[in-house]
Amino acid sequence: MSPYELLQEIYYPDKWKMMVCCIFLNCTTRKQVDKIRDEFFERWPTPESISEKDRDAIRELITPLGLKDRRTNTIIKFSHEFINKNWKNPIELSGIGKYGQDSWDIFVNNKVIENPSDHVLKKYMLWKIKA
Repeated sequence: MSPYELLQEIYYPDKWKMMVCCIFLNCTTRKQVDKIRDEFFERWPTPESISEKDRDAIRELITPLGLKDRRTNTIIKFSHEFINKNWKNPIELSGIGKYGQDSWDIFVNNKVIENPSDHVLKKYMLWKIKA
């Protein structure tokens, strides 16, 4: 574990949880995410456990993160695609942008990313190269 204790480190090798954390971290802070993530993953531990009927409960739980409607829709769609879509890279899935793809490449594919999109990922890469 790095000195940064990134959520990607905590949740890897559960790739779905790792990517949900990337969705959580979009336009919010780690401090806010830490307040809801344990309960979220207790209630919905797998992508199969997420369904359309959970929309209101998810929205209520993630309200403190902001963008509750957009983020709820994204998590439901992402979870469905994660298990049902024929994908090779997570950027092909709903809600996953460069930050999520960089996280996947670093933690799942064990790649060295020279210029990650996120400042904490940049610090992590520098630490990893020196370690």
